Amino acid sequence: MALYPTHFRKKRGNGWGTLTVLSCRINKPNTRQKDEAVTIKDVSNSFEIGPVHVGGGRFFLIAGPCVIESEAHARRMAESIQRITADLGIPYIFKASYDKANRTSVSSFRGPGLIEGTRILGRLAKDTGLPVLTDVHEPSQCAVAAEAVDVLQIPAFLCRQTDLLVAAGKTGRAINIKKGQFVAPWDMTYPVEKVRSTGNERVFLTERGACFGYNNLVVDYRSLPQMRQLAPVVFDGTHSVQQPSAANGVSGGQPEFIPVLARAAVAAGIDGLFLEVHDDPAHARSDGANALDLKLLKPLLENLLAIHAAAGA
Repeated sequence: MALYPTHFRKKRGNGWGTLTVLSCRINKPNTRQKDEAVTIKDVSNSFEIGPVHVGGGRFFLIAGPCVIESEAHARRMAESIQRITADLGIPYIFKASYDKANRTSVSSFRGPGLIEGTRILGRLAKDTGLPVLTDVHEPSQCAVAAEAVDVLQIPAFLCRQTDLLVAAGKTGRAINIKKGQFVAPWDMTYPVEKVRSTGNERVFLTERGACFGYNNLVVDYRSLPQMRQLAPVVFDGTHSVQQPSAANGVSGGQPEFIPVLARAAVAAGIDGLFLEVHDDPAHARSDGANALDLKLLKPLLENLLAIHAAAGA
């Protein structure tokens, strides 16, 4: 849709003035987008990550703190969420980052680093039996991280980096590519192809919102069925409410909208849900402003399970 000004001369009192009227024209829809909308169907490729089935609309959860704040805290969060998901019968993958390389400010906490972080994650996986996810930022990190975790995550800002995607794919681990805030859903076919070019078919995509002006994101729910034509799709309900770099050197957020966006995503049809969860968001060392409080997790999941069952997603 576009607005076009039309100017008219109009008599005003003893003189003449100019009246400008804005007319609305509906532009012809992009043929590529229109064709895709007609033929949308979910892909059938699915795979296992330990006990977690990915694909085919079987609901699973990826959750944990944004970053490893300490070994004790990571373990406490993993075990707390594990108890909740076990009670509800939801397959669960723990997530935490060893290094937040894309913090807004150089003075922000980044985490324990690759070596210590992967040691913590590897030990946690062994002790809890949980599959574990962490993100990688450089090709050289992939092999090291793959020794400790089950899923390598490609950050949204890096989703087009060919060398990173190929290095991650070559590890044989499952790969979660977060859709860049600047990338069209249908263009995520190219990152998926880069991973699959290595012979690794275990790849899925995560929607985490699109740039909407400055310091704001919006979710276009059309992206969910569009990307499910390419690979299984997860919805990130916490980064989607983030307000990037909007809080004086750190990102802000609107966590009160996490349940709203998550309910809509489950109703629309997704394979899994991604949530950053913290037991004290106000004092979290990264992304606390958009994290879900741990005490709100179980009632939210109960609600989402009911929607999932009703929607037949």
